[in-house]
Amino acid sequence: MKALFKSGPQPGFELVDRPEPVPGDRDVKIRVMTTGICGTDLHIQAWDPWAQANVPTPLVPGHEFYGEVVEAGPLVQDIKVGDRVSGEGHIVCGTCRNCRAGRRQMCIRTVSVGVQRDGAFAEYVVIPDTNAWVHHDESITPELGAIFDPFGNAVHTALSFPLVGEDVLITGAGPIGLMAVAVARHAGARKIAITDVSASRLELAKRMGADMAVDVSRMHLDEAQAQLHLAEGFDIGLEMSGRASALREMIDNMTHGGRIALLGLPAEEIAVDWGKVVTHMLTLKGIYGREMFETWYAMSAMLQSNPQLHEAVSGVITDVLPASGWAAGFEIAREGSGGKVVLDWTRI
Repeated sequence: MKALFKSGPQPGFELVDRPEPVPGDRDVKIRVMTTGICGTDLHIQAWDPWAQANVPTPLVPGHEFYGEVVEAGPLVQDIKVGDRVSGEGHIVCGTCRNCRAGRRQMCIRTVSVGVQRDGAFAEYVVIPDTNAWVHHDESITPELGAIFDPFGNAVHTALSFPLVGEDVLITGAGPIGLMAVAVARHAGARKIAITDVSASRLELAKRMGADMAVDVSRMHLDEAQAQLHLAEGFDIGLEMSGRASALREMIDNMTHGGRIALLGLPAEEIAVDWGKVVTHMLTLKGIYGREMFETWYAMSAMLQSNPQLHEAVSGVITDVLPASGWAAGFEIAREGSGGKVVLDWTRI
């Protein structure tokens, strides 16, 4: 099969022939149709310090995908050949305290598809049957199915706190931040502001339903807060950027008792005014991945019940390229000026 491959601990990928993966008794083999390019993939391609510390080689990367089941192990239940699926990329042990308590997203032995084991930048991928999410909604296109992983991040983050009637601040208008706008609007937020420095991404955010898209290189958040007539600050913060300045400015503009969900991974330590966190009684909650599998049920239900949300989330995908054009796709993703980039593995 054709696959993007990192042969050793160095920058770059190669599109090469690799052996097809073989499923075990509880695995499904999936013919990959589409794969999304994630920030994690950019780290692995560049072989930066994070990748060097977390990624073994050789490796086939890729963890956001959609495809068709072509083989199922003899012990697989509820999934059959021909099913169209997306993949939950976190493979858990099933026996640690959190797994046994039903909190699988907090497994202490999580192994990530496309990070610690071969992934979906390939014609075929194998995952445990429990990690395959079968799509029963015919409106889920291969492109939309490929971004269920990051859409799940947006849903998990946005729904960490009740949003009905609340004023929401989102920092970072990347694909996940953009989808969080649509989710917050669906969930009943009153006012939604989002920040970034990319004019094109801020324009996309307006189409997602943001009341205000703030270019923080031109405007401070307190000014945006005043324009939205928020006398006491934002109620809910969704930090998607991982930038120190974004988190600090968010904290400065939260109402007393405000709640912040943090998804963005910082590249360095962030100094925070903890005195303000304490005296303003703020709640900060870290978010990683998706709730397994409550987030997946919520995603499917919301998309099925709300055509506007379906259209908005689909609109986050701005570029679909044949898998053979992977290098151009990675460049577009690295520029950070558009939405989601998807590779089509039916066109190589």
